[in-house]
Formats: sequence, C-alpha cells, structure tokens
Amino acid sequence: MSTTTTTTTTTTTTLPEATPPPSHPNLIHIHRSPLPFASGAYSLVSLPAGSLLTKITTATASKKAYTSVQTGRDTHIELNSDLVYCNHSCDPTINFDMEKMEVRVVDDRDLKAGDPLTFFYPSTEWEMDQPFECTCGSGEKCKGWIDGAKNLGNEVLGEYWLNRHIEEMVGERDGGVEGRL
Repeated sequence: MSTTTTTTTTTTTTLPEATPPPSHPNLIHIHRSPLPFASGAYSLVSLPAGSLLTKITTATASKKAYTSVQTGRDTHIELNSDLVYCNHSCDPTINFDMEKMEVRVVDDRDLKAGDPLTFFYPSTEWEMDQPFECTCGSGEKCKGWIDGAKNLGNEVLGEYWLNRHIEEMVGERDGGVEGRL
C-alpha cells in the first residue's frame, strides 16, 4: 500500500501601508517621517498675514485624544485630513479658529511657501491628552512643557490668539473675568 503526502506552502506578502490621497494637494505638503511624532505639514502657498488658508470641512465629532482638536468646553473633533499634520509651535504660523472652522495665517507675519504649518496647541486645548516637552526650536519663545491653556498664566496666553472657549475657561479660572487677555 502506498501513501502520498501533499505539503502546501503558504507565502505571506506584506504590502506597504496605503497612504491616503492628500486632502489639500494645492495647499499642504506632508513630510512623512518614520520616527514617531516627526511628520509635519508645510505650506505650498504664500499668503498675507491674517488670511484664510482653508476651511475645516471634513471633521467629525470625537472624544479627547492626542489627534483631536478641542472645539468647545467639552467637545473635540478629528480633522480627518492633512490638517492633522499641523504641529505645535510656540512661534506658530497659523491659527485654528474652531468657532469659524477655519485655519488662518497668524496676524503678525506672512506665510511663505515652504513654511511649516504650526499652531499653538493651547489656543485650542484646555488640557492636553498627551502633554509633552516642546521641541519647536523657537528659542526664547519656547514655553517648554505643553499641557494646555489651563496651566499657563495670562502673561503667556496674552501673547497668542486664542479660541473663544479657551478665553472663557481662562476667565472662569481667574474668577469670572472674560474676554481677550
């Protein structure tokens, strides 16, 4: 009696992770880094100070997370776009206006093509989901530990454009004083 044995070999091929198409191909270049938290967004356009870069149109409601942006006292969104690659800087190039759902160039200088697209995280965040030691490279302007607006003094916050919900929360923290710092 004869016995035949058949062996089947399965080969697994690992495909590269798909990169989604750019959400703002004429405005934003994404530098993808293999290092954690090292990717970033860069402007493809030059715009005057205070001008609109883009509207925020692809956001969905979210819980607080390191990728979310705070839109109100207890509300957060996921941007679901290349805007998620806009990093923190203590010398930002843009502002995220969560009331108008807009991203604008800062009021004190023009944006040049090639500039990193950065915003001051405490301008939207009361308490960071993942606080961090800042490495923005802005020299003496650098605030060091970034954990949200809650623990920053009015002198520091007064240097930046802030969303209304942050201004209101600062006012409550400081005994009911509301409005621009």
